[in-house]
Amino acid sequence: MKPQQIMRSRSLLRLLSVAVAGLAAVVPAALSEEEETGGFVEMFNGKDLTGWKTTGSWMIEEGNILTLKPRPGETGWKRFGDYIMTERKYGDFVLELDFKFENTGNSGVFMRVADPMSPVDTGFEVQILDTFGKENVGHHDCGGVIKTQGPSKNMVKPAGEWNHYRISLIGSQLDVELNGEAIIDLDLSKTGLKDRPAEGFIGFQDEAKRVWYRNVRIKEIKKAE
Repeated sequence: MKPQQIMRSRSLLRLLSVAVAGLAAVVPAALSEEEETGGFVEMFNGKDLTGWKTTGSWMIEEGNILTLKPRPGETGWKRFGDYIMTERKYGDFVLELDFKFENTGNSGVFMRVADPMSPVDTGFEVQILDTFGKENVGHHDCGGVIKTQGPSKNMVKPAGEWNHYRISLIGSQLDVELNGEAIIDLDLSKTGLKDRPAEGFIGFQDEAKRVWYRNVRIKEIKKAE
């Protein structure tokens, strides 16, 4: 190769190197799964109940749907072992999930539960209940915080249709959205629940009625110790 050709080749290589470096600067690195989902992680693996505890008849169906199929003779809500609870505790977080129920359906989302065998007295519950169409709603109706505050409006859909909860719990501030509408804006430190723990288990209530959950995912703001 002649000297002039060598010089031209080196110049082209330098230009190519600069171009490649510039391209690398504008092409973002591959995002992690957590970054792609906005920091949310799935709470069920789509196969089994790994990470959860229960003696109830909960199971995973196709599509990563958690469902409760009550066993014959089961009634009431005081069978606390049949609730399904996480194996680990959570502190501050944003929890998102879809749910639906049968006619007269009843369940609930429990949070910051200190004792899984006493969830009502050691945590708190955002209600799930078939109260579609009810005009005057209170703390025990769908979207209410049991024994504390009712939803600002009734946003639950009829039995058999999917609903969406977005529950934000940061410090003592609890915010709940149901089907895209803000329904709870509550400072727990100013309620009868002010002495409940700042961290605890998350779970769903077994009321011996068919209920389905899907897209259950969480973004931790402050992890439990």
